[in-house]
Amino acid sequence: MNKEKTNQASANAQEDKENQNIGQESEECLTEDIDSIDHLQRLREEIEEHKSKAEDYYTQMQRLKAEFDNFRKRTQKEKEDTARYASEKVIHSLLPVLDNFERAIVSSQKNNDFEALSQGVEMIERMFLKVLEDEGLKVIETVGQEFDPNLHEALLKEESDQPENMILEEFQKGYYLKDKVIRPSRVKVSG
Repeated sequence: MNKEKTNQASANAQEDKENQNIGQESEECLTEDIDSIDHLQRLREEIEEHKSKAEDYYTQMQRLKAEFDNFRKRTQKEKEDTARYASEKVIHSLLPVLDNFERAIVSSQKNNDFEALSQGVEMIERMFLKVLEDEGLKVIETVGQEFDPNLHEALLKEESDQPENMILEEFQKGYYLKDKVIRPSRVKVSG
């Protein structure tokens, strides 16, 4: 019977040990499950945080896009207005010239004084040239200068006692607008 009790005790001890192992395993599994749940919760929180940031970035991007579209439209309108009214300053400067032309015509019709008309037209020409010079218009030098195909257009070539390719005569004035040739001079060149 002692042997039986010993076996029984040994079996009970073994069973207790197994139960203890099962309890530890259950506890470990429970701890792992809790860790997994905590890990999943942290992942969900991170996902929500990233989702919130992404929505904020998207909203900012939409605002920036709308602001850029408005800027582009405003800039385009300003550009169109600038192009539409670019000549306003020049036209405003030319109005006194136009007024003087009208006065000269009226005066010449009343007085039949062609000398006064001629002087008036010369004065108007000087005013007109002054307005154009103020806007950057300059005459291209010709007679006595060497022919330059970038500035001059040779209409005739004539034998002369001048060195070759010297401009002898100007048929039509040429002009610069600031540094750009807007019309070349038409000239006669020595050959």
